[in-house]
Amino acid sequence: MKHLLVVFTGGTIGSKRQGAGIDVDQSGSYSLIEAYNNSPLYRDDVKLQAVQPLNLLSENITPDDWQALAAAIRGVDLDAYAGVIVTHGSDTLAYSAAMMGYLFADTRVPVVLTASNYPLSDERSNGLRNFTNAIDFIANDALPGVFALYENDQGEPLVYLGTRITQSVSFTDQFGSPYGIPYGTMVNRRFVWREHARNPKPETLTQPPVSRFEWEPQTLAIDTGIVYIKPYPGLNYSFYDFAAKPPKAVLHDLHHSGTACAIEEGPYSLPKFIARCLALGIDFYICPIRDRSDARYSSSLRLIEAGAIVIENMSIEAAVTKLMLAYGLYDTKDQAAAFVTGTSLYYERNEVQ
Repeated sequence: MKHLLVVFTGGTIGSKRQGAGIDVDQSGSYSLIEAYNNSPLYRDDVKLQAVQPLNLLSENITPDDWQALAAAIRGVDLDAYAGVIVTHGSDTLAYSAAMMGYLFADTRVPVVLTASNYPLSDERSNGLRNFTNAIDFIANDALPGVFALYENDQGEPLVYLGTRITQSVSFTDQFGSPYGIPYGTMVNRRFVWREHARNPKPETLTQPPVSRFEWEPQTLAIDTGIVYIKPYPGLNYSFYDFAAKPPKAVLHDLHHSGTACAIEEGPYSLPKFIARCLALGIDFYICPIRDRSDARYSSSLRLIEAGAIVIENMSIEAAVTKLMLAYGLYDTKDQAAAFVTGTSLYYERNEVQ
């Protein structure tokens, strides 16, 4: 008999329709286990035990909730379980998966986050199938690490490394991954690795991580002094007045070619904004970009020359959560930057292996 711990946090997979809307319901989460127990894919060699440290729609999640979730997982004897399933809302799943990937990079059992596109009572819902595939992934393959599992619109149950899933997009509700490469898929209830030079081999996951950091629930600090900015034509940086209350760091997104507005003067000039932030003692990062050598456009080079720190080969979701950890751990720019750009905690750097 394999024992699995189910950690409910709310989200659509644990919600019910409440009048005209959808909201979390205390009984909604446990309805998932009841639905699984009554499904034709139920397996009698698995026993599920459940805890519910959170009960909220994932758009409302905060770093305090991440700490509560991490404490709930750390607070149990994981040696007693074949694995952990975290049910989560889809809106912020990618951020939570990245954070749990960092915090549990050295886990020796599978920790799988999953979600649902609709409440379980809706016939369009993939929630029960995602939950069932998560159970099978743990029970049949027992691959250690932090993963996210979600069925796409083609009916493929895709498996992602926790730090390599990108936010679900509007209109299609589909998750992505850097380079468009998931870690694998579930086929006939078994995990099949997606062979690719950028995907670590499954046997690699059984080895101790190269980098790690020590943390305890009572001392874990996730810093929210990070401002994330996404570029668009006409972004006016004069509206960002940080003089009164400066953040610790700014993370500035880039267009697909690794660029943003690099004109020399005026309110739309990112180099001028970088200089203004640095003068206030605010660290400045840019992401995503494959690597510094990929900064082939003059506009990209101007951002680097202005003092921006490049976060290479990492998704925005992995970058912003790693920055929150870095500035919770360290007090200086050099230490934080070294942690973000110079370490790989859980395969967040999408490098060729």
